Amino acid sequence: MGIVARQSIKGTIINYIGVAVGFVTTFFVMTKYLTAEEVGLTRVLTDAAILMSSLAQLGTNTSAMRYYPYFKDDANRDNGFFGWTILIPAIGFVMFLILFFIFKDSIVYYFSESSSLFVDYLYFVIPMSFFMLYLTVFETNSNVLMRIALPKFIREVGIRVFTLADYLLYAFDIITLDGMVIGLCLAYVIATLLNVVYLLSLKRVSFKIKPSFVSKSLRRDFLLYTFFLLVSSIVTNVPVINTFFISGSLGLAFTGVYTIAVYISNLVEMPYRSLGAISKPRLAQAIKDNDIYETRELCKSVSFHQLIVGLLVFFVITINIDLFYTILPNGEVYADGKWVFILLGIVKLFNSTLNIGVTVLSYSKYYYFSLFSTIILMVLNIIFNINFIPVLGMEGAALASLLSYAIYYVLILSLIWFKLKVSPFSVKQITVIFLIIILFAINILMTDTISVWFVELFNASVFGIIFEALLRTVILVFIAVFVIYHLKLSEQINDIIEKALPFIKK
Repeated sequence: MGIVARQSIKGTIINYIGVAVGFVTTFFVMTKYLTAEEVGLTRVLTDAAILMSSLAQLGTNTSAMRYYPYFKDDANRDNGFFGWTILIPAIGFVMFLILFFIFKDSIVYYFSESSSLFVDYLYFVIPMSFFMLYLTVFETNSNVLMRIALPKFIREVGIRVFTLADYLLYAFDIITLDGMVIGLCLAYVIATLLNVVYLLSLKRVSFKIKPSFVSKSLRRDFLLYTFFLLVSSIVTNVPVINTFFISGSLGLAFTGVYTIAVYISNLVEMPYRSLGAISKPRLAQAIKDNDIYETRELCKSVSFHQLIVGLLVFFVITINIDLFYTILPNGEVYADGKWVFILLGIVKLFNSTLNIGVTVLSYSKYYYFSLFSTIILMVLNIIFNINFIPVLGMEGAALASLLSYAIYYVLILSLIWFKLKVSPFSVKQITVIFLIIILFAINILMTDTISVWFVELFNASVFGIIFEALLRTVILVFIAVFVIYHLKLSEQINDIIEKALPFIKK
């Protein structure tokens, strides 16, 4: 098993450990001890910091992957590459900090009527965004060195543990709301410091910049690439923009309900965060070497495996979504987000399955075409939000994301096909989609027949309902895995199953 597979599996395991901690935090602590308005506050604060930090990166997280092969030199400590990754985001942060203060009054005016609580804590966005920025920088530096496991553990598990402790302290009145917001900031401070220590422990990093190594042509190419990435980085923040629209138009309580649905939908794309991250260095190298065959095969492989895992996760959550809201503390408050999850879950499927195409375009010489797609995405999302939210409420924001991303990916995938002859699609994907449709149909039949009898057997008790849902889910997932294995759709999946079978038998 290669380093990509090993690191991807480790990363995926870490992701789901983080999901378990996040699941407890979000669905059994936040919903129980925080009001919907306070949940909305934590979301809009975090999203504002994410937006500011992602823009301040000036595209460093992507450009680092693309340009590292040009700097890579173990004998010369990578020619000052890591020093540039520290300096450039610092410049970006200062730029956007100035813009923050220029537009502060407009921000306050927009949120003051429906979300005044956010206005009270607006300044906390600054330190939170700074440490989010450098958390990503140091994590990216570890990624280019093909070491994602520990930085991912810090992000996916560490931060969630810190925030869980923070919410519990607030829940038991040990700290006030002010203290809770400060605690959210401290979680990113600690995580960033831990990443710094880990990166230095690798003893392969030098932050000493070597300006002489950067040629005029490389510098010119980097500056142009960074400009386009700065604009393109807004793509990843479309959900953030939705949060702002909901908070400004409907209020923080609605943002809280929307937030819970977003957290549920995030489970769908969790595996991509590992496989996508560890595949990017190989993809960058293949594109640099003009190895179209490797690029095409890697693109198809990542997309196909993400579709399998993403669809299975989406399927499991969807068939149990009503039960989930039933057992959720104060679930009646958040149940209105059911259709938000369905729509955003499909968006997450798009992202996890097709985002590898965006990566291909970003690393290629045609990266500047992504600018036009980005502009179209943003314009469509804003137009859809403005028109849908007043009519459809939260579901309007989710629908805006779905339609915007659908059009966006049509444009991106058309570009990489016509320019590079690379596509993430394969015939095997149709088989997987058809399989999931059949499983949905079987689930409906089971729910209307066997499940009704089974629940009545337990006198419709909560235990009986939960046990039936678990049993039905296990049966359906087993059918899916059995079919995928016997159709031999993936050598990697079959290899994992065959290695796991002896342990299962024991």
